[in-house]
Amino acid sequence: MNIALLTAAGSGTRMGQDIPKQFMNIDDCPVIIYTLLPFQKHPEVDAIAVICLEGWENMLKAYANQFGITKLKHIFPGGATNQDSIHNGLVGLKEVGYSNDDIVIIQDGVRPLVSFEIISQNIETCLQYGYAITGLPCKEVIMKHQEYNNTLEYLPIKREQLIRTQTPHTYKLGKLLSIHQMAEKQGLNMAASCELTAKLGYNDQHLVIGSEKNGLKLTNLEDIELFKALKHVSKDSWLK
Repeated sequence: MNIALLTAAGSGTRMGQDIPKQFMNIDDCPVIIYTLLPFQKHPEVDAIAVICLEGWENMLKAYANQFGITKLKHIFPGGATNQDSIHNGLVGLKEVGYSNDDIVIIQDGVRPLVSFEIISQNIETCLQYGYAITGLPCKEVIMKHQEYNNTLEYLPIKREQLIRTQTPHTYKLGKLLSIHQMAEKQGLNMAASCELTAKLGYNDQHLVIGSEKNGLKLTNLEDIELFKALKHVSKDSWLK
């Protein structure tokens, strides 16, 4: 089976609003629903689980009922960090009966512009190689910031070799759960599953090319403006 696991346990303090950003309404629809809909509609996704901020579980259920998210089968509690939250979700999936070979597609709950194509390629790549990480090659020149004197240091790496990772991150359930268990034993805490997996020596994570739209993660007010603009734009007919 293919299970989408969405992380929606953050409090959204950087957004500076009265409610968590994943539950904010934009054009009469909550952010979390925008993120859920592509997985709901994708024919290869069998079930959806959400790692939810404590106290917002009933709101999530109400929104799912309102917007027809029938694949939402499981809600798991968040943790102190993103890594802890994902671990809770993985353990929860095992406890409700999913197998080690089931595919877990991890998506940020506030990354609402994931496409069907990206989801499909994640599933296909994970089936073939065991891992799939969405990302884009850098367009910009990347330099290292020296905080002590606010200067920039050159990095001798071609920008085309640097990847800006996005989500989904896609793994076999058993493999990623074992990685999280190893990390817990070693006291590791990383920002994302792909970083954690690499830190533990797995250097064969395969790239799925993402998109600039999917790169939009709603973190601050400017991101909301960009999201609204992208929602209402369409491709010009003359473009190939």
